[in-house]
Amino acid sequence: MKYMKLGLKPDAFQSDRSNIRFVVSELATDIIINVGDVKFYLHKFPLLSKSSFLKRLLASTSEESGDEINIPDIPGGPATFEICAKFCYGMVVTLNAYNVVAARCAAEYLEMHDSMEKGNLVYKIDVFLTCSVFRSWKDMIIVLQTTRNLQPWAEDLKIVSNCIDSIASKASVDPSEVDWSYTYHKGKVPSENGADDQWNGVRKQQSVPKDWWAEDLCELEMDSYKRVIMAIKTKGRVSGDVIGGVLKAYAYRRLLGFYKSTTTNGDLTKYRLLLETIVWLLPIKRGTVSCSFLLKLLKAASFLDCSQDCKKELIKGIGQQLEEASVSDLLVPGPVGGNSMYDVDLILNIIEEFLRLEQSNSKCNPQTSGELQEFRNRMVAVSKLIDGCLIEAAKDTNLPLLKFVELAEIVSSSSRPVHDGLYCAIDMFLKEHPELTKSEKKNICRLMDCKKLSSDACMHVVQNDRLPLRVVVQVLFFEQVRRSTIAVCRSDLSSGAAQDNGGTSHGSSSAATMSNSGNEWDLLPTVGDVSSLRTTKLWKTEESSNFKVKHSVS
Repeated sequence: MKYMKLGLKPDAFQSDRSNIRFVVSELATDIIINVGDVKFYLHKFPLLSKSSFLKRLLASTSEESGDEINIPDIPGGPATFEICAKFCYGMVVTLNAYNVVAARCAAEYLEMHDSMEKGNLVYKIDVFLTCSVFRSWKDMIIVLQTTRNLQPWAEDLKIVSNCIDSIASKASVDPSEVDWSYTYHKGKVPSENGADDQWNGVRKQQSVPKDWWAEDLCELEMDSYKRVIMAIKTKGRVSGDVIGGVLKAYAYRRLLGFYKSTTTNGDLTKYRLLLETIVWLLPIKRGTVSCSFLLKLLKAASFLDCSQDCKKELIKGIGQQLEEASVSDLLVPGPVGGNSMYDVDLILNIIEEFLRLEQSNSKCNPQTSGELQEFRNRMVAVSKLIDGCLIEAAKDTNLPLLKFVELAEIVSSSSRPVHDGLYCAIDMFLKEHPELTKSEKKNICRLMDCKKLSSDACMHVVQNDRLPLRVVVQVLFFEQVRRSTIAVCRSDLSSGAAQDNGGTSHGSSSAATMSNSGNEWDLLPTVGDVSSLRTTKLWKTEESSNFKVKHSVS
């Protein structure tokens, strides 16, 4: 830490009780200055020779008040006035990052300019700030923190703006050129630790991370932090992903508190403002921050009842990279005081934003075959995500059927290569909502394409008493058709191999199909067949019993 010593005389200030300060001297004191609740017994000459304010104030006092004056509102209070008084006496005073701003504001208040005496306190402090403090990373962070309680003086004297600009300039430097102690926690660079930073006369590359300044800025309060980040963004030399990572670190440091403790209305207001500011600063662009982090912010925004603009901005960022999300991240808890476990409307808004962005991109930019494949992969990933959400949301007994159907239908059936996840969600909804009518059960089962169920899922369907009988019949029919097709294909392969070896062909695959199947509706099981299959152990395989486990969400 940088420091500056002023004066040569030894410190002669002493205390008599906690609220009295005086100077040990052969000359009797001739002025009393009340600063707050502290009385200073001092001498006029050293003070009035350097302070225009005190000179003018003493001249305007009435004879009744004598030589006692009051200074109730000096920046920094009694401690800072004492620094200024010691400077007037020529006593040793040490200024550092913790007290220099208060001293500068008090010196301005007391009008200790060069017009009174050359090299006065205002001039000396300005030189110290410019030449030392504003060049030291750690000192700037401390100084900016101290300005919080010295408003509006620190702002009017441009100490805050100069400090912010200096911090932003250092944060915008190429990391390879950082050669100072850049954080409180990570220690010094090799050269400051006495390590050799050269190899054969050539300076070695410093391994300084791009976000080396993230931890130290977390020490700042929101108003100062906001201005620093804005200044860094204005300079335009720091990438969006670095700024996103820095804001993420600040959010985790500052927002964690409201999860851990019971908050009052005042606390909620503070956290709401903090979260909205972080979202406002975030560069909402694909890849700058993770989708998981944005969803965590959205959950917090929902809990804190943040503004709609804040939520829309988060939804926009999430929609750009929704395929990266997990089910647990996407399940936003329902509004406080409501009956729903999850905010399904908010989930729908996120998915709608994703689909809107995908549609907009496809219209604006002609897509190559590779880009089309990426689009299909994203759609499949989001469809799996929706199925996972449906499974969990279906456990909510208060979830309306229409909301379940709306969430299931938000993506097309073609985006689901396999409907096992959707079936698991439907089964869970039927289990948790036994009051559904037959018509409602049929409607919800229409969401599922029986032809896209795996063999394990089909085995589970046959044993499922919650499903309408028509669905079970359909599944049995398609499963038998599938098995027949597989058998025919194997037969064709065997026939082809025999023909290649000099054998005689036994007919085409189509002929075999017709001869084996005849009318395909003959394969459809009867009600008695279904009942028989449900009671037999043929379908009760290990794979069937584990079906729900594979498709449930932890």
